[in-house]
Amino acid sequence: MTYIEPAPIKDKENPLESMMQRFDKAVELLGISDEMYYILKVPARQVTVGLPITMDDGSIKVFEGYRVIHSNILGPSKGGIRFDPAVNIDEVRALAAWMTWKCAVVDIPYGGAKGGIACNPREMSAGEMERLMRAYTVSMLDVFGPDRDIPAPDMGTGPREMAWLMDEYSKAKGMTVNAVVTGKPLVLGGSLGRTEATGRGVMVSALAGMDKLKINPYKSSAAVQGFGNVGSHAANLLHERGVMVKAISDISGAYYNQNGIDIEGAIKFRDLNKGTLENFPGAERISHEELLTLDVDVLVPAAKEDVINNENAPYIQAKLIVEGANGPTSASADDIINDKGILVVPDILANAGGVTVSYFEWVQNRMGYKWNLDRINRRSDRIMKDAFDKVFLTSQQYKVPMRIAAYIVAIKKVADTYKFRGGY
Repeated sequence: MTYIEPAPIKDKENPLESMMQRFDKAVELLGISDEMYYILKVPARQVTVGLPITMDDGSIKVFEGYRVIHSNILGPSKGGIRFDPAVNIDEVRALAAWMTWKCAVVDIPYGGAKGGIACNPREMSAGEMERLMRAYTVSMLDVFGPDRDIPAPDMGTGPREMAWLMDEYSKAKGMTVNAVVTGKPLVLGGSLGRTEATGRGVMVSALAGMDKLKINPYKSSAAVQGFGNVGSHAANLLHERGVMVKAISDISGAYYNQNGIDIEGAIKFRDLNKGTLENFPGAERISHEELLTLDVDVLVPAAKEDVINNENAPYIQAKLIVEGANGPTSASADDIINDKGILVVPDILANAGGVTVSYFEWVQNRMGYKWNLDRINRRSDRIMKDAFDKVFLTSQQYKVPMRIAAYIVAIKKVADTYKFRGGY
């Protein structure tokens, strides 16, 4: 399965409105001025373009594309490009901000950006997709750049689309520019480890949280909600480190085995079963809600937003929640989870392994030298562990949950940088 930089899907007011609620709490605790608040909130640049594309039937259709640079104060902006019918400027603007905080919390020298085109890739041919991506790239030649703004895959795009983007940009510059985009095929300068990067970061975060709670991995259990790229890799890596994964789920349902699920077997079954766990024989079928409230040590929501809410939060029994997805916990559930004493490793920290390895891909492209997988894993693990420790220390210092602490770390880093660099 291809790696994409994870990003939330806007659904009504959550999870993006939830993010802003937490952002506001962190700003208040830091004592950020009104002036700095609006500097942090308002995007640095927003671009909207019309893209006339010749379709396979000879007709011309105009697609609307967007790129929002939320911040570039820490370095070049970074963020994926999504192809989806629901893409709009408000969504892209919010997702760009999300990327700013995610990069800052793991101390990567990037700002946040996001891009998208309102289209339905499931109804388009490969030729139409290619023409659309190349036209979008041409329209963004003064935006993209290895020192300015570095896109990546997101919903509806993958290594193929990033190869087209790199090629079109390189043609315009008259030379090969690998570093303009990450998430490329390996032969074009993509990085080893990118596919499992987000799941690996979830694993590192989970083990760090278990250490704080004095939970022995070899005597622990977990449930993983979502068995896509993030969830399956997180489950497999936790299993390799001694954690008994008792439950997994995907769109077909949830599956439970009191004695632990054979994760490698589940992955093989899914891959041979049209990408679904439907009729998985290694466990009994349970509901999605039952998975969330199982008596396990670790719960990893790695599918979609708002799965943990004020209705089911009172019944969650896990001691540790590690958010593989973006926005899996609604703001209304925060107080309930905190009152229960559950440690939560928030999304902007737990799933930042993906953007970390994207950063490594960019570094390798700039150096013209490829690292081996062992070096990538060691360095990404260290970055994730250091970020966890800093957020945990901040949570103790401010006496706040780790979610708010993660925003405090990120916002303070960006705000301090603005102060040192100065404004107009």
